[in-house]
Amino acid sequence: MAGKTLFDKIWDHHVVVERDDGQTLLYVDRHLCHDGSFNGFRKLRAAGRLLRRPLQTYLTPDHYTPTHTASIDAISEPRARAIVAAVDANAAEFGVHLFPWGDKRQGIAHVVGPEQGITLPGLVMVCGDSHTSTHGALGCISFGIGSSEVAHVMATQTLWQKRPQTMRITVAGQLGFGVTAKDLILAIIRHIGAAGGTGYAIEYAGPAIRGLSMEGRLTLCNMTIEAGSRTGIVAPDELTYRYIEGRPYAPCGDKWQRALEFWRALPSDEDAAFDRQVSLDGAAIAPMVTWGNSPQEAVQVTEAVPDPEDEADSDQRAAMRAALDYMGLTAGTPIQDVRVDKVFIGACTNSRIEDLRAAAAVAKGRKVSVPAWVVPGSGLVKAQAEAEGLDRVFLDAGFEWRLPGCSMCVGMNGDTLAPGERSASTSNRNFRGRQGRGSRTHLVSPAMAAAAAIHGHFTDVRHMMEGA
Repeated sequence: MAGKTLFDKIWDHHVVVERDDGQTLLYVDRHLCHDGSFNGFRKLRAAGRLLRRPLQTYLTPDHYTPTHTASIDAISEPRARAIVAAVDANAAEFGVHLFPWGDKRQGIAHVVGPEQGITLPGLVMVCGDSHTSTHGALGCISFGIGSSEVAHVMATQTLWQKRPQTMRITVAGQLGFGVTAKDLILAIIRHIGAAGGTGYAIEYAGPAIRGLSMEGRLTLCNMTIEAGSRTGIVAPDELTYRYIEGRPYAPCGDKWQRALEFWRALPSDEDAAFDRQVSLDGAAIAPMVTWGNSPQEAVQVTEAVPDPEDEADSDQRAAMRAALDYMGLTAGTPIQDVRVDKVFIGACTNSRIEDLRAAAAVAKGRKVSVPAWVVPGSGLVKAQAEAEGLDRVFLDAGFEWRLPGCSMCVGMNGDTLAPGERSASTSNRNFRGRQGRGSRTHLVSPAMAAAAAIHGHFTDVRHMMEGA
């Protein structure tokens, strides 16, 4: 028999039943919830149901919590205040694991999951958030689900899904000096397009992927959804196991040894067949900056804003013109000439300790020229950064040092841009209005964001790193 892919091994291990129409009922190992999951609890309550597996359900507020204060009374919008207030009540009523607002373990769900050992190789994990693809960095199947699906998982610990095809993206060589996982995933999306992964589960492979830290792999898988795929996955290896060992919800003792035996059998077999193969050269990738309203609309920092007239497809040409008009950009402008109004370092894409270290290395001994925020991904990340003195580096440089949360990534917590303002952001989406009505978002790495905060415009951060 032909070998199996990593994805297929995990999928097959979780099948409860398959229907003739191609739908499969999958068992769900762990369900992450956040403050936005309140609808699922509401539906469960209305149906008079109990939570099927409370001990496999984990809840942390992140989307609606403000990052400038820990006081719920400071939430001015009544609906947001009610949603945040419902977190503790829902946790108590249904008996789920809770990392409450203000607890050092609280933070963005996709930071908390790996950090706590909730995310493990070989699992099927879901959350009511599209960036659940993040967790595949540890070798599991993870994907975002809608509110009705959230309620289904709460009630049954299962979910109906259709098996996707498989794609392997192999990145040869190694990333160059000053090039990060954020640049890599933007280069991949630029290469295959924002819909290139639609209908596929993507496995990332190759020397450049193996060379990434766990934080880098989490960033990579986080933005898989921006390539059209709900699931991004990296085969677990010794780096993965070292990262997991000793975390609160990870197996220990005899269970750890049994888990390792299972995990080491997960990687794709050498003769496994993928439905599509894509290859890139890691050494050819440079720091990236998006210019439009899709993550695929990106250029290297040494390049210029593209000209729609160079595009052969009329629909694409029109879309580019509309994007440039919305973003207030002129074709042919060097991207390093584009000025920014604010800088945001954070989000489930780039708010881990490695991200903050990279930004602090650029900020150290310098001063910002525009307002800039640093928002750690969890209370534990915040505490570690403070123990390392990173908070002082940022504060001395003029950055705001904020509390954990989604913050300006999603703009539903009071952290927004004003209409027409332009940001350099380490988040994952540059959609119109994502960071506030009329906002203009450019996606970059943490180091590139810190460089933009210092200079007030995009700049090749490698020149600032050479003497560090």
